[in-house]
Amino acid sequence: MLAAGAKPLEPFGKGSNALKAGTPDAGPEGPTALCVLRGRPFSPRPGTSGRRTYTRTAAKRKLDSLGDLDRVEIAVSFAPLTGRGPMTVAFVFPGQGSQSVGMGKALAETFAPARQVFEEIDAALDERLSDTIWNGPPETLVLTENAQPALMAVSLAVMRVLEAEASVDLARDAAFVAGHSLGEYSALAAAGSLSITDAARLLRVRGRAMQKAVPVGAGAMAALVGVDFPDVKPIAAEAASVGVCAAANDNGGGQVVLSGEKQAVERAVEIAKDRGVKRAMMLPVSAPFHCSLMSPAADAMAEALAKVTVKPPRVPLVANVLARPITEPAEIVSGLIEQVTGMVRWRESVLYMAQAGVTTFYEIGAGRVLTGLIKRIADGAEASAIGTPDDIARFKTARS
Repeated sequence: MLAAGAKPLEPFGKGSNALKAGTPDAGPEGPTALCVLRGRPFSPRPGTSGRRTYTRTAAKRKLDSLGDLDRVEIAVSFAPLTGRGPMTVAFVFPGQGSQSVGMGKALAETFAPARQVFEEIDAALDERLSDTIWNGPPETLVLTENAQPALMAVSLAVMRVLEAEASVDLARDAAFVAGHSLGEYSALAAAGSLSITDAARLLRVRGRAMQKAVPVGAGAMAALVGVDFPDVKPIAAEAASVGVCAAANDNGGGQVVLSGEKQAVERAVEIAKDRGVKRAMMLPVSAPFHCSLMSPAADAMAEALAKVTVKPPRVPLVANVLARPITEPAEIVSGLIEQVTGMVRWRESVLYMAQAGVTTFYEIGAGRVLTGLIKRIADGAEASAIGTPDDIARFKTARS
């Protein structure tokens, strides 16, 4: 088990010529840091901010002095130098499917910081998306190009209220942020990597590009319930004999979503039922997300992301396609592009955070989908959703 913030690095001979330990500053004192060489502590120099860079040669020399080791594990405590232990909290952000008409309205009516978020997103998109969010109609809100920025708007409204009303500071209070699919943009905006304006515009581009990538009716998605991911891979592989079919979401808790060409996904559902999968059902979606058919959308996102500024997040992002934390802007951009066609590795992401020491997860925004999944993935973890004024009040009471 790695300590909070642990980041496994590639074996020597692959990847970068330098190995880095450290994270963005976690407050005025900066974070503490501990380099672990297969369980043997090796502390940074006194007086440093906790960030050190080792050339591959120097690191290899240190490893050789300790024995036949082929990799370094970096463990970072995000607690400032105040004697506190490693933080055990992660903030996670929901994806498409969690939307509902009226979400976030009570927040905006109750808290000025929430209203300001909706106003900023309306201005960024040059339309009253907030009116669609609060008043519908449902068939307009559910459109991918609307649902994606709408869900981000609600998540960021909640986050700004938590900052104003409960003095939440992600850099101080959280070990990680993570988001499910589009929720990754919400997580990055919450952590200061993307501006709210840029996140809204990117999600509008993403939603439209994903919808246009495949003609309506040509693609499909299906959910398999009561089956583990390793058992789904051969089902998808067999179905792929008649068209594109691949795992789109490894959600955990015995739930895997497939995506691809309609005839192939329908074939996968038949195969799953024949093999005794508890439930296998087609999903009412307008496009086959997170599969190779989305390549045109990935190209659109590469172009759009090249036009915005992506900063290092204040808190490491556990990326969907990597299931490990990242902070470098170039790697974040690469992950957001790859995510369009790649699988959302949610189960692995939650397990990573849990194994890194996270015991409490807060789902920020609309719905409770991630809360339920996390409780089924991470034994003993506490998970709760924060999306309404009542949720805010309970959170404040628990912290007081």
